[in-house]
Amino acid sequence: MDMLSNIALGLDTALTWQNLLYCFIGVFLGTLVGVIPGIGHLAAMSMLFPLTFYLDPTTALIMLAGIWYGSSYGGNTASILLNIPGSPANAVTCLDGYPMARQGRGGVALFMTTIASFIGGSIGIILLMMFAPVIASYALQFGSAEYFALMVLGLVAASTISDGSAVKGLAMVTLGIMFGCVGSDIYTGMPRFDFGQLELTDAINLVALAMGIFGVAEIIASVRRIKKGDIDPESVKLRAMKPTREDLKRSWGAMGRGSAIGSFFGTLPGTGPSVAAFMAYAVEKKSSKNPEEFGKGRIEGIMAPESANNAADQTSFIPTLSLGIPGSPTMALMLGALMIHGISPGPSLVAEQPSLFWGLIMSFWIGNLMLLVLNIPLIGVWVRMLMIPYHLLYPAVLMFICIGVYTVSNSAFDVWLVLFFGALGYVMRIFDWPGAPLLLGFVLGPLMEEHFRRAMLMSRGNFGTFIDRPISATVLAITAILLLWTMYSALSGRRKKRLSALVE
Repeated sequence: MDMLSNIALGLDTALTWQNLLYCFIGVFLGTLVGVIPGIGHLAAMSMLFPLTFYLDPTTALIMLAGIWYGSSYGGNTASILLNIPGSPANAVTCLDGYPMARQGRGGVALFMTTIASFIGGSIGIILLMMFAPVIASYALQFGSAEYFALMVLGLVAASTISDGSAVKGLAMVTLGIMFGCVGSDIYTGMPRFDFGQLELTDAINLVALAMGIFGVAEIIASVRRIKKGDIDPESVKLRAMKPTREDLKRSWGAMGRGSAIGSFFGTLPGTGPSVAAFMAYAVEKKSSKNPEEFGKGRIEGIMAPESANNAADQTSFIPTLSLGIPGSPTMALMLGALMIHGISPGPSLVAEQPSLFWGLIMSFWIGNLMLLVLNIPLIGVWVRMLMIPYHLLYPAVLMFICIGVYTVSNSAFDVWLVLFFGALGYVMRIFDWPGAPLLLGFVLGPLMEEHFRRAMLMSRGNFGTFIDRPISATVLAITAILLLWTMYSALSGRRKKRLSALVE
C-alpha cells in the first residue's frame, strides 16, 4: 500500500505542467546532444546548470535527468550511421550498428535500439523504485564515520574499477580533492589556497570546472577529427525501419541479459553505462553460437549494449539518491543541483523530500515514453543534423558555455576558470588522464572532510572510531581489498608485458 501511495504522490508531482515541460526540454536536448558527436551530456548539463538556480529543485532534477538518459537514446544515431559514438557508452554500438547501416539496414538498427533503450530504462526504473527506499531506510542509521568510509570506497572504486590506469585514476581523485579544498574552511571560516584571489574564497565554481574539463576539452579534441557523414536518407525512412521476425526473435534474450548486466553495474560507483555496455556485449558474444558474426552486423550486438547502458543510467540513481554518493560525474552534478537548493543528499532525502524523490522517479517513466515517441519520427531530423559541418557547431557551443558560466555569479573570473580547466582537460586527454575521477574528488572531497572532522570531534580525536564501528570497518576493509587487488592486477599486467617483450 505504501508503494501505491508513493507512486500516486510521484505522479501528482511529475504530471504538473511545469515538470512535464522541463522533462520534455531535458529529453529533447539530451537526444540532440547524444546525436551530435563531441558535445556529451556532461557538457550539456553543465551549460544548463545555471538555469537550475531559478527552478524548483524537483523541476531542475527532472530536466537534468532527462538530458542524462536522453543522451543514451540519441547517442546510438551517430554510432550507427557515422561510426562515431555520440557518447562513450554508445561506442560499442558502432561495432555492429555501423555494419548494419552499410548493409542498408540502418533504419532497422535505429528502430531496434530505441526499443532496447526503452526496455532497459524501464527495468532500471523498476529496480530503482524497489531498492532505493530500502537502502535509504538502513542508511539512516549511518553516522559520520560510516559516511566517510563510504565516500572513500566510492572514490577508490571510481578510480580503480573504471577504464584506464588505476594509478592515474587515483591521482585525478587526489587532484579533485585538492581543488575542492580551495575556499573557506568549513569550521573556522578562514580562507585557504585562494592565492590572494577574492573570488576563490567561495571555492571553485563546480559549473566552471565541469564545463572546462568535459565541455571545452571535448570540443578542442573533437573539432579536427569529426566531419559530416555520407548518409543514405532512404535507409532511415519509416518503411525501412521494419525489423524481420528473426530480428525480433534474437533481440528479446539480448535485451533481457543486457538490462540485467546494466542494472547491476549502474549501482556500482565508477562503472556506469560505459562499462555496462562493454560487459553486455562481451557476454552476448561469448554466449552466442556464432561469435564470429559479431562485428559484421549482428542484431544482438546492438540490442545488448543499448539496453545495458540505459538500465545503468537509471540504476545509477540508487546510490546517488539513497546514500548521497555519486557514482559518476553526471550524478555529481545532480547532487550539486540539490546542494545549491539547500537540500542535503543522502538517506534522509527519501523521508524528508518524498515528493521530490518519487516525483523524479515517476518523471523517468514519462521521459522514457516521450523518448520512445520522439525518437522514431525524428530520426530523419537527426540525420540532417549530422550533415551540418562540425566547425559550424562548435563556436555556438563555446558561446553558450561562456554565457552559462557567467550567469552563475555574473563573474568574468569564472569564464577564465573555464578556459583554465578547458586547457587542463585537453592536456589530460593528451596524456590519457581521466577527467571523471577528478570531478568526483572535487564534489566528494569537501563532504569527506566534513564527515572526517565531525567523526574525530565526536570521538575526541580517536582514529579507532572508524574501526570500532562495524559498518565503517567493513567498508574500509572492502576499500583496502580493492586497492590491494588493483595493485596486484597492475603488477601482474606489467610482468606479462615484460615477458611478451622478451619472447618477441
